[in-house]
Amino acid sequence: MSNVSDLERRLGRALDRIAKSAQKLGAAPTEPEGSAEVDELRQKLEAERAKTAQLSERVNAVRNRQEGSFATLERRLARMTEQLDLQSLEMLRLKKANTKLIEANRQLREGSEAKIIEPSTINRSLLAELEALRAERAAEMAEMEDVLGELKPLISSEDANA
Repeated sequence: MSNVSDLERRLGRALDRIAKSAQKLGAAPTEPEGSAEVDELRQKLEAERAKTAQLSERVNAVRNRQEGSFATLERRLARMTEQLDLQSLEMLRLKKANTKLIEANRQLREGSEAKIIEPSTINRSLLAELEALRAERAAEMAEMEDVLGELKPLISSEDANA
């Protein structure tokens, strides 16, 4: 970013110098067209114009490169935000499932200690465990999607280089 600012400052100074030189040339008394000094000044003016054009091209190239990088970073940030949201939802689901599983296991333990185990308690415990396993699998899938999302650009660039 500072590189672009530096180039813009340098370009601005060069344009100011050119403008001052052009004003001096316009205000200077006219000499005969064949004068060596006039030819030398014209050559210097053309050289300055060429330098200005080169600097303008460089500034535009840097600006375009930065805009492309910025757009790429915005897309990546959006993708990572979506992935983070998905992981947060899956973690919340996993937390709820584990809470249900803990409660069901507590009820089973209390029933076992009292030697009164109801079939509905066993069913709730099994359903809670199944839900916890599903939530854990979904969280792992979300994590795997994140990993694959990060690997896809690397794989694509390797295929392009091959």
